[in-house]
Amino acid sequence: MSLINGLPAHILLVHFVVVLVPLTALALAVCAIWPKAAQRMGIVLPLLALVTLVSVPLTTQAGEWLEEHVDSNALVRRHAELGDGLLPWAGGLFLLAVLIWWVAGRAATSGSGTSGRRRRSAAPVRVAAAVLSLAVAVGAVVDVYRIGDSGAKAAWHDGFSKTASGGDGDDG
Repeated sequence: MSLINGLPAHILLVHFVVVLVPLTALALAVCAIWPKAAQRMGIVLPLLALVTLVSVPLTTQAGEWLEEHVDSNALVRRHAELGDGLLPWAGGLFLLAVLIWWVAGRAATSGSGTSGRRRRSAAPVRVAAAVLSLAVAVGAVVDVYRIGDSGAKAAWHDGFSKTASGGDGDDG
């Protein structure tokens, strides 16, 4: 995919990534910390993470096409380099979302008859999953921020004036 309605697909698809990665990260963190939220979300959590995961390589591929069609400079190369690093974060979000969903589903089917011993033995796993989920969620959001910042710098450096041009009819 290279163009959508005459515009480079990357500049449109990037909006999905900018929204979906933080949304998925937030949902994952909440579900990892609060098991009842994971039970309520059900299959929506891994499906959201799957859509996020799929959107990343689509956006990256569209970005590679765009990179070939703009003047290359250090800012564009840096943005492309950073963009290539998002897929592992999105993959981590997906894998952890599936894990949290699966664990929440098992907890829901075991019901209230779960013994205290089983709950205590599962606590370290839940804590580890929550800590890992938080780490991956924060890492993914920080990476999206860094990629977006570098993309904005690549697109807008020297492309605007810091003072208003006065050409918008303000001479009233």
